[in-house]
Amino acid sequence: MSDYDSNPFADPEAVNPFADQSVQQAARGGGRQAGLDDYNPFEKDNQTKPAAGEEHKGLLTEATVPGPQAAPAIMQPSNDPPPYTQSSAQRVDTSELERRQQELEKKAEELARKEQEMKNMQFQDRQNNWPPLPKWFPVGPCFYQDFSVDIPLEFQRTVKFVYYIWMFYGFTLFLNFLGSLAYFIVDSDGGATFGLSILWLILFTPCSFICWYRPLYKAFRSDSSFNFFVFFFIFFFQFCTCILMCLGITDISVGWINSLTIIGKHTAAGAVMMFVALFFSICAAAEIIMLLKVHRIYRSTGASFAKAQQEFATGVMKNEAVQSGVANAASSAAQGAVRGAASQYGTGGKY
Repeated sequence: MSDYDSNPFADPEAVNPFADQSVQQAARGGGRQAGLDDYNPFEKDNQTKPAAGEEHKGLLTEATVPGPQAAPAIMQPSNDPPPYTQSSAQRVDTSELERRQQELEKKAEELARKEQEMKNMQFQDRQNNWPPLPKWFPVGPCFYQDFSVDIPLEFQRTVKFVYYIWMFYGFTLFLNFLGSLAYFIVDSDGGATFGLSILWLILFTPCSFICWYRPLYKAFRSDSSFNFFVFFFIFFFQFCTCILMCLGITDISVGWINSLTIIGKHTAAGAVMMFVALFFSICAAAEIIMLLKVHRIYRSTGASFAKAQQEFATGVMKNEAVQSGVANAASSAAQGAVRGAASQYGTGGKY
């Protein structure tokens, strides 16, 4: 059949135009020439669409042919940046940190010193340092007092405040002495008040320190329920005494009532007496506030009256004077019993 399809008149040496690969590709539909079908009258410059082969060829040409490089997104600086210099804003202020570091070092040294003092006190007796009297004074200090050593840190402020109340109370008693003197000068009925003011100044100042301040100090120092109860009992009567003194109902002190009576007769003396009454009122207010505060602290520790009784019994039995008294009483009773038995044996006859 191949002989029938061949052209008998064709020159066997002639070149077949259809043997070209591009022609065969177009004949198979792989490519399409631009013609009237591809003509678009509304397209700019009335250019025909490029053929598929040409379109791909153009894309390859554009991809392979290097074009002008686009400018980078970040502009390159034309000049070099200025040299780095540490400005004042970049400097870190270390003076505050150094100051705090020095304070912490001082506190650490103070704590180390206090700890060393406490260690030394375990091996030697404490030297009394209160009241701070000069060495030439015939009477020396009677108590040892150091808040930073004896009192826990969370209770030091409370104990110091009670100490300041005691000092304020002593100063108020001295003012009561001056007010009573002024009362006695302008009115002869103030003689009893003036005499009692001297007694209160001499008696109440040391007794208040011993009876209610020292028990509180020892209570916080050793967590003693018994000393707490002593403080509550005596400090309550101290508060009642300040109320009576600030009112001035009787001649025991200068107060509001007798000062209002004198201010109509003598203004200066009455003003001094009212000033003293004001100090007694402030002292009474501070005492009731601290009484409630100390009681709240005491209740928060879980202490009770039974614990105070147990501490009292233990403290009494550990006292050397009590122990020696009990031993003497026991030995006397034993000797009496032996003597009684010996006398009974002597009078009863022989066995």
